[in-house]
Formats: sequence, C-alpha cells, structure tokens
Amino acid sequence: QVHLVESGGGLVQAGGSLTVSCRASERTFKNYAVGWLRQGQERELVAGISWSGGSTYYADSVKGRFNISRDNANNIVYLQMNDLKPEDTATYYCAADLSYQRVRWGYLEVRSQGTLVTVSA
Repeated sequence: QVHLVESGGGLVQAGGSLTVSCRASERTFKNYAVGWLRQGQERELVAGISWSGGSTYYADSVKGRFNISRDNANNIVYLQMNDLKPEDTATYYCAADLSYQRVRWGYLEVRSQGTLVTVSA
C-alpha cells in the first residue's frame, strides 16, 4: 500500500490547461499502476498508467485532451489537462494498484483527499 497526495488543482477558464500531480513517499510506488479518477456527479476513471508507463488508458470523455505520465525517479504521476471544459469540473483523485488491469477497469480504492479542479465557462 502506498500513500498518495494530490496537488495542483485550481480555477481555470474553459479552454485552458492545468496539470495535477500525485505524489507518494514510498520507494515501492514505482511498482504500482496508477489511475486518476474524478468525482463530479458520478465517479469516473479518466486515465490510468502502468508501472513502467508503457500502457495508458483514457476515458472517451478526455481522450485527446488529457495526458498521463509518470516520473518514477521522483515518485510522481502527472495528469496534464488541456482544452478544459466546464464539465471537467470535479475533485480529482489518484489511486494505485499493483495490477494495471485493476487500474484499467477502475477497481481502485481511493484513500486520499483529492484536488479540486474548477473550470469556468
């Protein structure tokens, strides 16, 4: 189990960009696949990445606009969000699992506080 902390949320105008970060202190974080989820009216898995970064997943709602990446040397996973829309407004959470398939299908337990992203029209 790893302990994750999200940061980087804020207020942005529609069409703008924002990058949120997910940090862990455990060295074993590099072994975990990570997913970014958001909680608006519903919980949605928006992106996932394998431990190596070689496999990624994007929800149709964000495909072509969001990019997930990771820096294993520094224990960080990023979610770069471009062309933001008001419907992207949500609290964004990251969660990790040793299985990329579990991440890919959203079988994740969120244990962190999240970071709020608000997109104004």
